[in-house]
Amino acid sequence: MILCLPLSLYYQTGHLHNFISSILICLLGGGLLLFAARNMDLTVNKREGYLIVVLAWLTLWVSCALPYYISGEIGSITDIFFETMSGLTTTGATIINDIEALPRDILFWRSFTQWLGGMGIIVLTVALLPLLGIGGIELFVAEAPGPTSEKLHPRIKDTAKALWFIYLGFTLLLWFLLWWNGMDWFDGINHALTTMATGGFSTKNASIAYYSPQIQYITAVFMLLAGVNYSLHYLALRGKFKTVFKSDELRSYFYMVSVLTLIITVAVFQVTDITIEKAFRDSLFQIASIITTTGFVTADYTSWDPSITAVFFLLLFMGACAGSTAGGIKMIRHTVLFKNSILEFKRLLHPRAMIRLKLNGRIVPPRVLTHILVFFLLYIGTFIFGTIIVIIAGEDLLTAAGAVATSISNVGPGIGEVGPVNNFATMNGFTKWFLSLIMLIGRLELFTVFIIFTPYFWKNS
Repeated sequence: MILCLPLSLYYQTGHLHNFISSILICLLGGGLLLFAARNMDLTVNKREGYLIVVLAWLTLWVSCALPYYISGEIGSITDIFFETMSGLTTTGATIINDIEALPRDILFWRSFTQWLGGMGIIVLTVALLPLLGIGGIELFVAEAPGPTSEKLHPRIKDTAKALWFIYLGFTLLLWFLLWWNGMDWFDGINHALTTMATGGFSTKNASIAYYSPQIQYITAVFMLLAGVNYSLHYLALRGKFKTVFKSDELRSYFYMVSVLTLIITVAVFQVTDITIEKAFRDSLFQIASIITTTGFVTADYTSWDPSITAVFFLLLFMGACAGSTAGGIKMIRHTVLFKNSILEFKRLLHPRAMIRLKLNGRIVPPRVLTHILVFFLLYIGTFIFGTIIVIIAGEDLLTAAGAVATSISNVGPGIGEVGPVNNFATMNGFTKWFLSLIMLIGRLELFTVFIIFTPYFWKNS
């Protein structure tokens, strides 16, 4: 929040005291908790790690809402908490009809919450605040996006630091490129923050469609980079390109983007009167935006053709690579499930053969495969249950399905009344609170939240 103070002074928004008040409240609350825990055992086991992550995100939800509440820029408590959760979970769904009317310090805070949520505030804490004296690995595993958390260094805080330095470096590079290609410095930093977070908050009502084709191409490239496992970015920076290109998930990710871009480009060119270049640009951008769960918009894909809309709806469940800032099911889970399904046919023909599933040349343990299958079941079950609840709350089937799918996958735009040119402002209060919870469940990969509601979690043994 301190970063917002210079903007409040420079642009004379009148919110300087509001941010100072928010800062003092956070310092007071944090200080009291730290004082209360001064003589406690700070050893963290795996069970406590899951609980800490959930409680930390709920605490963040409240503290990050303070600038909105104290400034009065967003009207109701429901809308404040919806916008805050959408930011922290990098969903990008919004209830604000006129984004450009917001003061610049509030716009920056809105974007910055996404940047923090992108890699995860817990990873940031483990990396930069070792003075807390708590064990970090339990928090990192519960927080890091994806089914696995590959350690780049033996010490967990060094791993977190490596991830954050890469994250920061990409953000600064994108900021420079956007500014160099005509975006002003303020819009540039906001879009750099939300692009690398795969969040999708924009400073313009028209989103990235407001800007030039060059900026759209640059943003598309960096969205795709943000969707790559950060461990692979680290290895690439170390010159280990051979290891990077061996990644089955990375190949699946770029194959899918390439093939879908080609197919959608041809389809869009046939059903619209735009040029082939614009059809390619819009197709590439929207596929990159949805598959990486960023949610930026350059075109209304629901207006192209019903079959194309169906493809984009399915992409809401896809997700980019594990270990990236993207939401969704993740490409690695789809890859494992697809490979195992193909092998199952082979097993039927050769029932006595020992046919093992391999990923990146290594055998996938049965426990991991079971974990992925259960994740799929929970994901689809949560989507179906959530859709039914939203329908009961008063929305039509198309809108309910689109809203729940985009919330659990942390994408932003969906289909129906929450499509790429609409927002969530017209939904009733209950639906907004419910979708906020769905966003959190999706951001923390389902298990982290659901596990604390099981009886096994609370047993001592």
